[in-house]
Amino acid sequence: MGLLHLAAAVDQPSVHDAGSYVDLARLAERGGLDFVTLDDTFARPGLDALAVLSRVAPETGRIGLVPTVTTTHTEPFHVQAAVATLDWISRGRAGWRLDVSTTEGEARLFGRRHAAAADALWQEAGEVADVAAKLWDSWEDDAEIRDEATGRFLDRDKLHYVDFQGASFSVRGPSIVPRPPQGHPVRVVDATEGQARRTAAQYADVALVRAASAAHAGAVRDQLRSEAVEFGRNPDDLRVLASLLVDLGDGEHAAEPGHGGGGPRQTAQGPLYRGGPVDLAELIAAWHADGTVDGFHLTPVEPRRDLERLVNGTVALLQHRGLFRTFYPGSTLREHLGLAKPANQYVVTGGAS
Repeated sequence: MGLLHLAAAVDQPSVHDAGSYVDLARLAERGGLDFVTLDDTFARPGLDALAVLSRVAPETGRIGLVPTVTTTHTEPFHVQAAVATLDWISRGRAGWRLDVSTTEGEARLFGRRHAAAADALWQEAGEVADVAAKLWDSWEDDAEIRDEATGRFLDRDKLHYVDFQGASFSVRGPSIVPRPPQGHPVRVVDATEGQARRTAAQYADVALVRAASAAHAGAVRDQLRSEAVEFGRNPDDLRVLASLLVDLGDGEHAAEPGHGGGGPRQTAQGPLYRGGPVDLAELIAAWHADGTVDGFHLTPVEPRRDLERLVNGTVALLQHRGLFRTFYPGSTLREHLGLAKPANQYVVTGGAS
């Protein structure tokens, strides 16, 4: 089994102070976590996740930053440019958690079209992921010349039109943002259900799976890897993380029945672990050791309390056992995840410009 990967959510729906998000991201960074996520949705009021993590970027140095960015009702060209910008200002630590918007109330916020079925919207999200990659590649890495003597800023032979035609949108390109430091910022998809799973298998670098048992998580991981092969991908380029809510309010007490060695308990909000940091470390180690998942994405029930106990307790125990990193060997999110920087598809294939 490969290296253990750990990520945490820093969601605080009622908090509008940037400093609080900075503090949580720094705490997660102190524990060496791969990345933090910040959820976002058109279904409720709140801050824009990508803008918040853009504020967090200069206050952190290593941890990956992954906002949710909904692909429904938004312009794919603008989405990819915003994510690429986050990658630049974080020096290669950006990710993007794709999500869709399925309700009529959300559709009315934009007034462009009616709500659609989730499967159709996830197929569209896959097209957005596809065109984003093409736009990120539309600048070759050395397209910027910055030659003051000649006044040339760009080598236009190294900019490419993508000429993408999808089912509901088209994009000519090229991007207005130079190719991101990571080539492609990391794409994250919750692959728990339906068409989202196929979208993850085809396009995601990280797939999240809400599973209350190791058997369920392992079965989904096997399916994702198998479908990735069908799409012509190397399955080893896909990281599958189990997503759990964690309530560490009981401190060092043993996990409640059904939450500890037997696995999390299914709730209306998703699989929930409730107990202490020690038993959580045991659960993480067990699921990872037998190849069930590549790691965990953990959402604290009480953000500051549970993240502190996660970092100071669970992560420290995993580090002590040699199961998790004690320092960041690289500087980009792709390096944290053990993923190579993708080759530019236009350089490799000689795509039309």
